[in-house]
Amino acid sequence: MKNLFLSICTFAVLASCGTMKNTSSSKVGKAQPSIANTKWVLADNVKGQVPTLNVEGSKINGNAGCNRYFGGITMETASGKFEASQVGSTKMACNNMSVEQNFLDMIQKANKYVVSGTTLELYQDNLLLLKFNKSE
Repeated sequence: MKNLFLSICTFAVLASCGTMKNTSSSKVGKAQPSIANTKWVLADNVKGQVPTLNVEGSKINGNAGCNRYFGGITMETASGKFEASQVGSTKMACNNMSVEQNFLDMIQKANKYVVSGTTLELYQDNLLLLKFNKSE
């Protein structure tokens, strides 16, 4: 009886997960508001300094968790295109370099963006890579 109850509960939980919709992912590839001249803070909890993303015209910069980074950006509001290019950073050694390296890799892999209120999501096709909250 206990196994039957656990099986039913497990099925119910899995079924409910399958019906949940991510409304942001349905907006990938669709028109988005401009994110030019905006500042964002990574929504995930990470050890150390929280990574940031500052969009200034056709350039990006911010803190990757330890080092400052910078680069170019191509955006198209009509399609939600987001492409970072020529991303570089300072070279200080830090305790948790893997977080920083993963962050920089994902910024460069992103090819789409979705803005929902005060949230910015960066995607590689339909795969969510990074989620930010608006700063300032």
